[in-house]
Amino acid sequence: MKVCIVGAGAIGGLLAARFAHAGFSTSVVARGDHLAAIRERGLTLASKGEEVNVRVAASDDPQALAREVGQQEVVFLALKAHQIPAMLPRLAPLIEPESVVVPAINGIPWWYFFREGGRFDGQPVRALDREGVMFSQLDPHRVVGCVVHAAAEVSAPGRIAWNGQGTFILGEPDGSLSRRINALADAMTRAGLEPKVSERIRDEVWMKLIGNTSFNPVAALTRARMDRINANAGLVTFIRAVMEELTRVADAYDIRRLVSIDRRLEIARSIGPVRASMLQDLEAGRAMEVEPLMGAVLELAAKVGLDTPLTATLYALTSELGANLSPGRS
Repeated sequence: MKVCIVGAGAIGGLLAARFAHAGFSTSVVARGDHLAAIRERGLTLASKGEEVNVRVAASDDPQALAREVGQQEVVFLALKAHQIPAMLPRLAPLIEPESVVVPAINGIPWWYFFREGGRFDGQPVRALDREGVMFSQLDPHRVVGCVVHAAAEVSAPGRIAWNGQGTFILGEPDGSLSRRINALADAMTRAGLEPKVSERIRDEVWMKLIGNTSFNPVAALTRARMDRINANAGLVTFIRAVMEELTRVADAYDIRRLVSIDRRLEIARSIGPVRASMLQDLEAGRAMEVEPLMGAVLELAAKVGLDTPLTATLYALTSELGANLSPGRS
């Protein structure tokens, strides 16, 4: 299996290192100092006192990479949601007739309503796809849904620090147990990861989303790591209220509750002194994932006539925070 990871940051770098170490033909699309380091020294994955260094084909241009390594059987998108629209049309040189595209992303995905089967089936999520063109930029039949439960950071250019947990929940948008999804799960197992196949991938999306949408904005606004947030009773009370609000939206879409709010809070406490992804982005000066974690939720809530004041407040606060930290703003 030939595997390309587009976006070799924390999760993408983890995927690339594991696949390459297991002997898969692996390539990455990266940029900047990270790309330069990967080309010069390879990609290093550090976990629990051990290090793995792999050599992978790397480029910032999918077309140039395709000339070097050819078309790919699996393409992982490990990008931020706002980076995906510009990338989708650039993927064409890497795609063969049977290629599978796996968006390993946070929040509501742009393909959410593709083959969803409900009253909004086939509609775009405008918070993520304002022009409604992403289904034409990449055939959504290629997409396999993916929810990531792993903690990793780019600790230095060309170097990924990983906590050793690598659960990737895979699911077809229509809930089928396809041959391609089983083949992908088998490959990920051989790469030392922990794939799980779900017939209800949107349940899994919401299970993670409810934690991300409540904790991530709080982490960015307070600059606090997860252990500090969980030690603050007032913040936990607020986060619980946000989770209750989000759960009502999920219920309106017939999403099954995989865990209780109490259990979701326990999971968050077990993470320890980790910087949430939105805090990582903020401190690195990168755009935060405001739309997939909050904007899209507000859109889905509005579609079913639900008021979500706490999520709307977090959206307004983090949107303004991001705008004031953008280049050119004082």
